[in-house]
Order: sequence, then C-alpha cells, then structure tokens
Amino acid sequence: MGGVDKRGLPVLKDIGRALQGVAVVGAFNTPQARTLPGRTSASVTLEAAKGALAQAGLAMADVDGFNITVGLDAEASAAFAYDVGAEHFWIGHEMDGVQAVLEAALAVASGECAVALIASGQASLYTDRASTAPWTRPTNEFIETWGLHTAVEWALPAQRYLHEFGIKPEDVAHIPATIRNYGAVNPNAVYYGRGPFTPDDILASRMVASPYRLLDCATTSEGGSAIVLTDRERARDLPAAPIRLLGGGREEWGPTYVNPPAYRRTGPVGRRAADAAFAQAGIARDDVDVFEVYDNFTYEIPRYFEAYGYCAPGEGAQLLSPENIRLDGRYPICTDGGVMAHSHTGYSQLTQKVVRAVQQLRGTANVNQVPGAKIALANWPKGLLLMTSE
Repeated sequence: MGGVDKRGLPVLKDIGRALQGVAVVGAFNTPQARTLPGRTSASVTLEAAKGALAQAGLAMADVDGFNITVGLDAEASAAFAYDVGAEHFWIGHEMDGVQAVLEAALAVASGECAVALIASGQASLYTDRASTAPWTRPTNEFIETWGLHTAVEWALPAQRYLHEFGIKPEDVAHIPATIRNYGAVNPNAVYYGRGPFTPDDILASRMVASPYRLLDCATTSEGGSAIVLTDRERARDLPAAPIRLLGGGREEWGPTYVNPPAYRRTGPVGRRAADAAFAQAGIARDDVDVFEVYDNFTYEIPRYFEAYGYCAPGEGAQLLSPENIRLDGRYPICTDGGVMAHSHTGYSQLTQKVVRAVQQLRGTANVNQVPGAKIALANWPKGLLLMTSE
C-alpha cells in the first residue's frame, strides 16, 4: 500500500487509497417488525444475504468472503459458508456493522477475497417482554447481581455529561423526537404511523435509567440486513450504483459491562477514529451531507459530533439544533428513524446504518431523502465509515 510512517505502519492516505478501491454493491434490509412469527434467525439472515446479492447482480457462488451473525452467534460464518457451498473462503470476525465493513473492505483490497458478504438477522429472540432485550444483559456478575444492563451502562456517563456541562434533558429532547418522527413516516420502520412526537412527549415518557426516559432509548425488533462489497473495477459492471468507501476508523475504550463507564473514558471515544477516517478520505468534516449515526440513547448523538471534532465537548446539543438536524439542515441524522424508530435487531441494526447511508447516496431513500447527498457518515460508538456516490 505504499509508504510507512515513523513507526513502520502504512500511512493513512495509503490505507485510504486501499479502501477507496472498494465499493458497496449490495445493501438490503429484510422487513422489520417487533416480532416475526414463524421465522428463525437463520431464515432471516439468509433472506438478507440473498436480497443484497440479488441487488448486486451476484450469486452466492460468487462470494468468497463471509462475515455472518445468526441471532446472537457471531461465529456463524464458517458454518454458513459451508452450508451455501463455498469451498475456500475468507472469514471476518468483527461482529458490528461498521467495523465489519471496514474489515471486509481491507480483505477485498488486499486480495484475500473478491466478493465479501456481511449479513445478520434475528428472530424469535426477544420473547420475554418483561425484561430488557437479551443482547443487553450478557452473563457477568455486574448484570446478574447489580443490574448493570445496557440502559444503566449508558446512563452513567450521560448523567455525568449533563452535570459537567450544565445541560438539561429538555436541551436535547428535540433530537429523539426528530428521529422518531422520521420513523413515523417511513413505511419500512417499526414505528411507522406512530407520532408525531414532540420534545414534551419525550420528557413525559417514564424513567428507565436517569437521565434516560423510555423515548430516549432504542426500540427492539426483529429482522435482518446485509452488505456486499467488491472492488471498484468489478463494481462498474454490476447493475446497482456502486458506493465507494472513502475512509474509516475503529477505536475501543475497554470491556463494556465490566469496567466503570466513566465519562472521562467514554466521552472522547471516536476522536482518534474520526481523525484517521477523515485523513484517509482527504475531505473536511463539513463535506459530509448525511449522518446515519447509532442512536441507541439520546446523549450519544451529540457526543459523536463532539468526539468527531464538529464542536467542543458540551456543545453538541447546541450544534444539533432542531433546524440543523432537519433533512434540509446542516446535520441530518438517522433519516430512516434509526434504532429508536426504524429497527433495532441485535447486531443487524449496526449493518443497517450502512444500508441506510447507501440508500441516501443512491437517492433511493424513498422517504426522508436528503437532497443532493454525496457523502455519508455511518457509525457505531467504536467505529465510523465515510462513503461517497462520486
């Protein structure tokens, strides 16, 4: 990939060139619903995979790279590849959508595989509606003994953030209201037909884990999604408009549900990753037209913009004003309704962020299309991806 820096690592622009030789050629969501009676995680995952391949004009026999999550099994790739008839293949191990796309793109760029399929699906998992979703309560002592399920884990740094910067819940309530209203008009969203929502509706919903109320939190649902990647040269001969990767970054802060989620550790997560992604892409932050960010909880959304360098810590709520996050605003976010209103299906919703970014860049969002979107950012708390239609 070219030169190395003083530590002997490939320089960021060379990594960017490698990623820019890769394109998304298939991006597909299955139907999403609170429950999918009669379906299994395996059948939904296969449906997502076939849908993305059909969109790309490719067959399963063309795939030689797999990253598959079935239900909560993030190690399903080898069995899936074997079952669909692949003989020798590359396997990815990143289980979260944006990171999985970056991992697979580098595998395509380096020649480890020619066509990479990332797919996941969940069904018949969330049967105990009296409890939080099963993927929010992994087995360890802090959850089973002390109740540190996901909402509490994320509420702790949020509470510190509000205290440290003097922000009140009413200062950010317009953010989940806007996202839920995008879902309310999207026929593909679980929240379709519900709403409209106002900031007062958010603030009036019951408390879950202070400062988070019910409508500050992601929904839960079932469904699947899939992404297909290949090199740009091959992509030119395929029927779907290719979406070129520009850059990306990944970053960790420590084991979740184990270590204290202190704001001083979690607040800046993404800063290094964003610097790397924009350096690879060779673009400015204000070149991004649409932001399909992971809206699991309200506070996280302004935090991303702070960590990614769009504003100083504590200024995200002001940056993401009601006017700025509209479809014709400077920072349109979560345009399909996000995981607050479109869908939240275990690991699938992480791939779904990339699917929605692709739809925006192709101009096929159907509803809530951002006019003239050319560059998109998709993320998860520990990674981000920049893509373009140009």
